[in-house]
Amino acid sequence: MFIAAIKIILAMKTNLNKSRITELWIELLGEIGENDNRAGLQGTPLRIASMYEEIFRGYDQKCKPMITTFPNGEDGIVYNQMIIDQGTFHSFCEHHGLPFFGQYWFSYIPHAQGRIIGLSKVAHLVHFHSAKLQIQERLVKDVIDDLWTALSPADSEPKGMALVLKARHLCKSMRGVKQEGEMITIELRGLFKEDQKTRQEFFSFVQGG
Repeated sequence: MFIAAIKIILAMKTNLNKSRITELWIELLGEIGENDNRAGLQGTPLRIASMYEEIFRGYDQKCKPMITTFPNGEDGIVYNQMIIDQGTFHSFCEHHGLPFFGQYWFSYIPHAQGRIIGLSKVAHLVHFHSAKLQIQERLVKDVIDDLWTALSPADSEPKGMALVLKARHLCKSMRGVKQEGEMITIELRGLFKEDQKTRQEFFSFVQGG
């Protein structure tokens, strides 16, 4: 079973081959004592292979969203306040292959001569980086690294940026210690890291959300 699972992961990390993944799932079902020909499982390996195209699209750089930004003040308003977005995400633990899922809170304070971003792009980027085998610590850094780069033209990087991920991990609640609970990861930059008042204002929103 372990070897079959590894083969599945390797297939996902290269060009996704649906027919090969289907074969591997048939093998895996047999290894765990199942019969892929029974009524409830007929077609399941192929359905899983098709599903992988969506939930593991993060391995395909062609699926990475374009991060469109705009000059601050282009519409006649210079944005210099704290801008906050929140949403949900789901990913897969790279250690056990089980889902983890939860909420994110993103915030930034634009530079007066810098760039601003449509908040829907934040959600698209979170979902892209989530669509692979991940750990939560890397996920929060992957997302904020891309956003910081996109919003940092020469000498005009944001005054601050923050991202919080709070997630429930099924590898904790379904196996091992079998305990419920949430993991929180935080990445702070600029004023969110250096200024206590800015940090407290953001965290008060996160706690209230």
